[in-house]
Amino acid sequence: MAAICVFCGSSSTLEQRWLDLAGETGRAIGERGHALVSGGGCVGMMGTVADGARAGGAHTLGIIPQCLVDLEVADTAADELIVTDDMGGRKDVMIERSDAFLILPGGLGTLDELFEVWTTATLGVHHKPIVVLDPDGFYDGLMTWLNGLVATKFVRAGAMDTVLVARSVPDALDAIEAALAG
Repeated sequence: MAAICVFCGSSSTLEQRWLDLAGETGRAIGERGHALVSGGGCVGMMGTVADGARAGGAHTLGIIPQCLVDLEVADTAADELIVTDDMGGRKDVMIERSDAFLILPGGLGTLDELFEVWTTATLGVHHKPIVVLDPDGFYDGLMTWLNGLVATKFVRAGAMDTVLVARSVPDALDAIEAALAG
């Protein structure tokens, strides 16, 4: 069993298709016998992935800063809820408590989390798999831009190999499981 950290959008105004993707992801994590590590929120995709994980039988660990608890968006149904002092501390605990990272569509917060785990991986701080779940090209523009930075030497080619892109939930979890097994 792996502790899979999912980064994703937490907006409550998203299209249903994104919530469906989050629910499918959470259920699949649970059905495959993994645990979920999340940002500890109960709204948007973040809340939906946690609900899906619990429905699939997963242990859920939410990690949330006090400022978001104060806004009453904490996932109080989590099996374990850790409250941190701030957003930076939240990311530190998420990285520490996770065996792998799965990035779903999201906004600035999700991108911040993606770049945090990606950067720390390229620096050798951790060697945990990072998979971007991109079923319909949500991240294509970003990945194209980043690949373009390799030619200018702003990004090392090896850094691009640190992140895998998967087009379906099963493919994403297969990639994580293969990376953890290898």
